Amino acid sequence: MENVGSDTEGQGSPEQPSVVLTPGSESRIDLWQQTGSFPYPELQVFPPPQTHDYSKNELRLIHHLSSISNDLLLKGTSHLTVWTHKMSKFLSIASSHPYVMHALLSFSANHLAWVHSAADTRNLYLHHGSIALRGLHEAIGNFSPANADSVLAASLLLLWQATDWRSWSSLRAGIQSVLSAMQSWKHESLFAEYIAQEDLLAAAFRLHQRRPSVDPTEKSAILQNAAFAMQTLRATLLGDELELHYINQLLAYIQQLQGLNAVQMPEQQFNYLYQLRKWLFWVPVSLLQRQGGQGSAMLTLAHFYAVALTLEPLFPDLGSSFCSATALPPLEAIITVTDAMQSEHTAEIASLMQFPRHTAFSYRTRAMQSQQAALQQEQPLLSVDPGTLTYTSIGNLSPAFAPSTPYYSSTQPTSAPAPFLEVPSQPSFTSGTQAWGLPSPGLPSQVYTTQEEQMYGYHGGTPTTTATADDAKPFRFYEG
Repeated sequence: MENVGSDTEGQGSPEQPSVVLTPGSESRIDLWQQTGSFPYPELQVFPPPQTHDYSKNELRLIHHLSSISNDLLLKGTSHLTVWTHKMSKFLSIASSHPYVMHALLSFSANHLAWVHSAADTRNLYLHHGSIALRGLHEAIGNFSPANADSVLAASLLLLWQATDWRSWSSLRAGIQSVLSAMQSWKHESLFAEYIAQEDLLAAAFRLHQRRPSVDPTEKSAILQNAAFAMQTLRATLLGDELELHYINQLLAYIQQLQGLNAVQMPEQQFNYLYQLRKWLFWVPVSLLQRQGGQGSAMLTLAHFYAVALTLEPLFPDLGSSFCSATALPPLEAIITVTDAMQSEHTAEIASLMQFPRHTAFSYRTRAMQSQQAALQQEQPLLSVDPGTLTYTSIGNLSPAFAPSTPYYSSTQPTSAPAPFLEVPSQPSFTSGTQAWGLPSPGLPSQVYTTQEEQMYGYHGGTPTTTATADDAKPFRFYEG
């Protein structure tokens, strides 16, 4: 992290590429700078970001997330995604805590890099994420009720962007320690609803209990049921080009999982489920922002979320917090919306929602049972020890941990990833270890870094393992 400057250093620096938005967005940003009035009052961001505190590029990144969240809020669909309904809280906190703002700017650049497969925008994501991580570490050293929400907000934003098992598990364990320390004042937190959901869904993770792996017969049944549901939905999506594209991708993903042997190492499980996790953050926004077709979009998203819930038993070391805990609330929101739909297609929608509805009900039932079991062996609440929360990386950003993502143009869906999103067929990086500070809940994993990452300070320490070609190959979804 020595290569990263202060919170304000580099603003407007020529090394940072310009973020390109639409002319309409640029006009709103210009007006925001002229009047000082945040362009989206419906989000109720208080205090709002002050334009004089940020470069034009940073204002574009703030505007990007704000406009998406505002658009879905006005459409009444903001609760159908993992993150858009939380954005007003993040912005409110970020306006007073620079390291949270850098985490938010990193998240915005991350989304733009995914949408456009843009390597330059990825550099912004790396830059702001690095500053956010250092600021988070400093805030933990002075942890108190006054900065608990900001620590939690930055940790969540960085957790959502983690690209390898070690950094994800370190951030996740740190978040759990923060949540435990916040129990006595959790109702005063801006994230009280999130904390309540965590209390229900993360009991098993808090106690670090590894769930047993499913047997081959159960695994086969889980994947067959999911594949059948995707095939049934696919038959109804003719004419819905983008929805059909993503359901085909999801079905292909499930079919590849059917051919995999049971995975043992936590980092293997992380890599295999990483593609689905990435979809959960970005695909809902792509579908819901489009005009029309809300019914088919919601059906498609319901199946994405349901797959995240139903696959959890196949990846016992990750637990609910990796995918399923974030997928359950928007899935239940979609179920509520589709239940209220009254149209000539009501019966068809109800039939197509059987798989997501049954999956959500079964998952919440199991979660409540886990919570009851956890309460019977409740452990003392933890305090936040700065010495154990040494976040030192926003993740291993090797191409091996960033599967390529489908890119959709207005004319035809296609897969056109930039090189940094491709999964390399041969190892082009070195092995090393990082000073993670907080031990992973699972087994230690190998960490791979590229020369580009070493420039940003993500290189490890003394190598302890030797990488082989097989070691370097994660779950391959797209070929280069």
